[in-house]
Amino acid sequence: MRAYRIAYDGRPYNGFQRQPDVATVEDALFDALSRLGVYERGDDPPEGYAAAGRTDAGVSAVAQTVAFDVPEWLTPAAFNSELPASVRAWASANVSERFHATHDASERTYTYHLYAPDAAEVMARAALDALRGEHDFHNLTPDETGTVRTLDGSLTRDGDFFVIELRAGGFCRQLVRRVVGLITEVARGESSFPKVERVLDADPVEGPEGVAPAPAYPLVLTDVAYPGVEFDADSDARASAREIFGALRAERQTAARVAGTLRDGLS
Repeated sequence: MRAYRIAYDGRPYNGFQRQPDVATVEDALFDALSRLGVYERGDDPPEGYAAAGRTDAGVSAVAQTVAFDVPEWLTPAAFNSELPASVRAWASANVSERFHATHDASERTYTYHLYAPDAAEVMARAALDALRGEHDFHNLTPDETGTVRTLDGSLTRDGDFFVIELRAGGFCRQLVRRVVGLITEVARGESSFPKVERVLDADPVEGPEGVAPAPAYPLVLTDVAYPGVEFDADSDARASAREIFGALRAERQTAARVAGTLRDGLS
């Protein structure tokens, strides 16, 4: 068994998990393995396959982790030879046959880049502090079971952005984005701080009082921890991935400047 660290730009994909008739990151992985001749594409995944998590449509990752049975020659660089540029394997680790990429993860870390030039940092921090610790987050997820989680996190100001890092052993569906949505409401004065306490209460909070998920595209899965597993970075694969995502960064920074010129020209 081998585990791979996978980085991807999530914006072109309808999430990580494969779905019928739409492009997903998992489909890109399985198609690459099929073209490499190590897996016959069908309804079943590769032997022993599991992934660390199922990111939503538009969510990106640095440390998504997948594991399955593969031949020794399938290095990250070899994997990349059949992957699209938006999906890059960059590190790997040999693991035991009992390893499970979902269940053996001890902690997952997500980072959200919230554009908030006029938001109150002190209120954002207060909201995050109230949400940290063990709570029943049933009002911040569509899940009906498994909603008690222990959440940790941090918030830093970086220019016009809040960088919000959230950590937990596992996350309910949409929990990260709804936590960010609630922090945003409080920091921008759209909701008062007592709403945080109402959301954490046992009673359902629905309708206009509910919390919508923040947009998906500023969210990145930045780490998945596996005690005792050491990933070895493939220097060539990592360098290639940095070059590809660096070009993507330059493209989007240029697009932002063009949009700024359009805005300023209409003032």
